[in-house]
Amino acid sequence: MAISRKLEYYLNEQHISYHTIPHFYSNSSVGTAVATSIPPQNIAKAVLLVDHDGHRLMAVLPADKKINLLSINNTLHASFELLNEEEVFKLFTDCKQGAVPPVGAAFNMSMVCDESLDLLESIYIEAGDHETLLCINHQDYGHIMENSQHIKLCKTHMH
Repeated sequence: MAISRKLEYYLNEQHISYHTIPHFYSNSSVGTAVATSIPPQNIAKAVLLVDHDGHRLMAVLPADKKINLLSINNTLHASFELLNEEEVFKLFTDCKQGAVPPVGAAFNMSMVCDESLDLLESIYIEAGDHETLLCINHQDYGHIMENSQHIKLCKTHMH
C-alpha cells in the first residue's frame, strides 16, 4: 500500500479514521469502482482547476460524474479551467500521476465539494497510488470538507 505521505500525515493529524481497500491497478476512478465493486457515485475524485490569477482549486465530485466548469464559475464568480497534467504532477509529487487524493487540505489547496457526496454513508477516496482506496465515514468526511463550499459541480444528465 502506498498512501500519499501528505495525505497520511493529514488524516492522522486530524484524527480521521479510515480503512484501506487494496485493488487491482486502475488508472481511472470508474475503473477503480469496477475493480472494487463499489458504486462509482460513492467514490470521490479530485479535479484540479486554476484561474487566470494562478489560484488553484480542488473540485471533489463523484467518480461517475463530469465537472461543469460553467456552473462552478457562475456560482463562484470565477474563471477556473482545468489544470494541466504537468502542473498536477508537480503539485502532487508523492502521488502516482492521475491518482490525486480528493483531500485538498492535505496539500494546502482550497476545495469545493459536490453536494451529492454529503448524502453518502461512506466515501471512498484514492490514496495516491492507483491500487488503494480509503474508506472514510460520513462524519470524518464532513470534517475533511468543513472549510469547503458544497455546491452542484456536475453536469446533470438530460433524459
